[in-house]
Parts: sequence; C-alpha cells; structure tokens
Amino acid sequence: MAVILTYNINGIRAALKKDLDSWIDSSKADIVCLQEIKAKPEQFNVEVFNKLGFECFINSAEKPGYSGVAILSKIKPKNVEYGCGIEKIDFEGRVIRADYDNYSVMSVYFPSGSNPLRQAFKMEFLDLFYDYIQELKKTIPNLIISGDYNICHTAIDIHNPQRNKNTSGFLPEERDWVTKFIASGFVDSFRHSNTEPHNYSWWSYRANSRVKNLGWRIDYNMISESLLPNLNRSVILSQAVHSDHCPVLVEIID
Repeated sequence: MAVILTYNINGIRAALKKDLDSWIDSSKADIVCLQEIKAKPEQFNVEVFNKLGFECFINSAEKPGYSGVAILSKIKPKNVEYGCGIEKIDFEGRVIRADYDNYSVMSVYFPSGSNPLRQAFKMEFLDLFYDYIQELKKTIPNLIISGDYNICHTAIDIHNPQRNKNTSGFLPEERDWVTKFIASGFVDSFRHSNTEPHNYSWWSYRANSRVKNLGWRIDYNMISESLLPNLNRSVILSQAVHSDHCPVLVEIID
C-alpha cells in the first residue's frame, strides 16, 4: 500500500515554521506532492525531510518566491522528470513527475486566474497540459496526477455555486475542462467514493471562511482508470492547518 498526499503549502519556509515536517511524519505518507513551495532548491530544507526518510525532488520557478512544486518520496523512483518540456509552463515550475514500478506520480500546480492576463494563461495552460497528458499516457498509462488544479468541478465542490458562477476557478469553461479531462481516462479519486457536500480543500483567509467551512475543493488526486482496481481510499485531511489549503490523501494498493 502506498499513501500519497497532495498539499499546496503556500510556502515551504512558512509551513515548516508551523511544524509541517512533524505532521507529514505522523501522516505515514510514502509520497508527498507539494505545490506552491515558493523557494529555490537551496532555500528548501531537504535535511528535515531526509531525517524522516524522504528523498526530495524540487522544481522551482525562475521567479524567486513564486510557484514551484516538489515530490518527497520514501520509495526510490526509477526516474524523475523535472517539468513537462513546455517552456512557458516550466518557467513557472508547475510540473514534476516521479516514475515508479507500477505507476507515475505527478505534482502539478495549475495557474490561478487572478486577473484577465493570468486567466488567459490559465486557459492556455489547460489546453497545453491536456495535450501533454494525452501524449504521456501512450508511454506511461498508469498516472496519478496530484495537485492544486485551481478549479472546482461541480456545484457540490464549492460553498456558494450561484454567487461564484462567474468567478475564476468555477467558470463554465474551466469546469468543462475537468469534465473533458476525466472523460479522457481519469478518475477523481475522492469523488469516486464520496458524493457528500461540504468537503473542501481551500478556504479564503477572509471572513473566517475556514471556521465556517466556506470553501472550495480545488485539490485533487486524479488517477488513471487503469488504477481504479488499486484504489483503496481517498480522504480530505481538513484538520491540517499549515496553509490556506489542506492535504488530500489517496491510498493505492501496489
């Protein structure tokens, strides 16, 4: 059994000050996918994770203190791919992949549409990433694509769907992309066994949103349909408070 976590930590240095390492140790995770590390490799304290048995693989953005992804792994990967070979995506440090015997795990940080220019980039990213994954599947059919997708898929995934229908992260064209992505051969591992509302992975820092559970479910562990027989469980770990996100766990039977 492999326990895989995805967690947008909103800055590795800030999260470590909130005892992220102790929490990860207690989670018994085998593979941890981090997003928004906001650090260059030399600013990422690998020693603290090495002591816990993890090897650290880091793909930082060119811009300091921005974006960046990492994979921490207790299982030695056969290969690690830094980036996806698309310059405008790799410049922002948004993709990293670790290949294992029976599957490959990706940590991906999708862009947010914080302004019209970034929304346009987000939509371009979605198209580029979709095509990239369709090609990758030909050689690596068993994929676990973990990360902050920055999109709520359906109304059940957001606390106020009506008010947010024109908000980036819940736009019809973004939601349609998730539908298309799943239809191309993926399973939303959390929703496969949990159809209940009020399960979120991100909360605004404003208006006491987390305490009131006024959130969005934008963090996913998408798995290839071929891995569905190996899916043991997937849960949102909302009690972890190192970030404005929380971790999402998936267990895969090896």
